[in-house]
Order: sequence, then C-alpha cells, then structure tokens
Amino acid sequence: MVLKLSGEALAEPGGFGLSTATLHQIATEILDVRVGLGVDIAIVVGGGNFWRGLKGAGAGMDRAQADYMGMLATVMNGLALQDALERVGQATRVMTAVEMPKIAEPYIRRRAIRHLEKGRVVIFAGGTGNPFFTTDTTAALRAAEIEAQAILKGTHSGVDGIYTADPKKDPSATRYDEITYLDVINRGLAVMDATAITFCMDNGLPIVVFDLLAPGNTRSVLEGERVGTLVG
Repeated sequence: MVLKLSGEALAEPGGFGLSTATLHQIATEILDVRVGLGVDIAIVVGGGNFWRGLKGAGAGMDRAQADYMGMLATVMNGLALQDALERVGQATRVMTAVEMPKIAEPYIRRRAIRHLEKGRVVIFAGGTGNPFFTTDTTAALRAAEIEAQAILKGTHSGVDGIYTADPKKDPSATRYDEITYLDVINRGLAVMDATAITFCMDNGLPIVVFDLLAPGNTRSVLEGERVGTLVG
C-alpha cells in the first residue's frame, strides 16, 4: 500500500518544522504494520511544513520555480522520516524524482519494487519531478506504478475522514463512511486534488482517508476496520 503524508502532519504544533515526537509515533506505527501484518509499505510525503509552491506563486513567484522549491522540501521530510524509521529498526530507502545521488536514490520503478520485496519501506520524495503536480498526484501515480492495493491518506489536526463541510468551521458537518470518486469531485471536497482523484478512479485505486495521528489507526485500517472514509 501507499501511505500519503502531508508535510503539515510532521510539523511542530505551530505548523512549521519537524516534530521529533510525531516522527517517532509515525515510525513506530509503520514498523508495527510492516512487521506485524507483513504489509509492503511505500510512503509519499509532502513538504508543506517547509514550503508550499502555491503560496510562493500567490506571492508573485514563478510557479515552476516555487514548485521546485516544494520538491526540495519533500526530500527534507523524506530524510527525516527515514531517520525516524531506522531509529526504530525499520530498513528504508528514500527515492527521489529529482536526482540528488549524494543523499537519496533516483526513482526507478523496478528498483522500488525490489526494495519492497526485501522488506524495506520506500519513501518517495521530490514529487513527480515536474512542477504543477501535487504530491497527491505523486501518490496516485506511484501507487499505480508499484501495483499497490490502496492509498492511505493520512490526515492530522483531529480530522478523521471526509466531511460534508470543514468540521473545524461547521459543527454540523457530518462524516462520510464511504463516497464515490465522482462525488468527491462534484461536491468539491478538498481531500485530494482532482487530478489525483480522477487518476485513482481510472485505475481502480481505493483511497482511505483517516486520522494518521490517532494511535493504532494505521493498523486498524489495514485490518479492515471501519476507520475514516473509503473513496471508491
């Protein structure tokens, strides 16, 4: 499976930088499901805790330049996550779409699959290597390439699935247990960008949106419990 993490999920309470406690918690839960359930795990990580390309473009920066900066931010998060995983005893590889051989392997599909077969957790950083594409789209693309069975979209800040409206702003918002790809797009539900949702729909990739930071949730999802929202 492919686990999609936002950069913000790894941030300090202020929303910036890296929380060592959060990194340790995520690493421990990934180790638990990797060893306990024997699940092959690949991770796509965002970079919003350091930089968001759209923010730079909104301030007048060239969009492509801003997106390349965002790709570098995802590599920083990938290296931090690798360190946290290896501290708890889980072998990992960081593979990046933007080549930087001194710190990470280049993304090669067959090599990534081989790492997974050997029990390593593979962290995909650098987005797709192209501007104008989000890490949501990267997660969908990589999941299809490695023939993953599902994408697990980890949320944070207490949001535990897809709601009819932003539950932080609208207390009457209700959570969907299941929803179709088309309904996510037509209702403008901001869970993943439309390109990623459409790609998953075309390739039959189910998405589970759940609270990543609730202890035990990752295992519960993989054991088939009703956690979060299923998009399919």
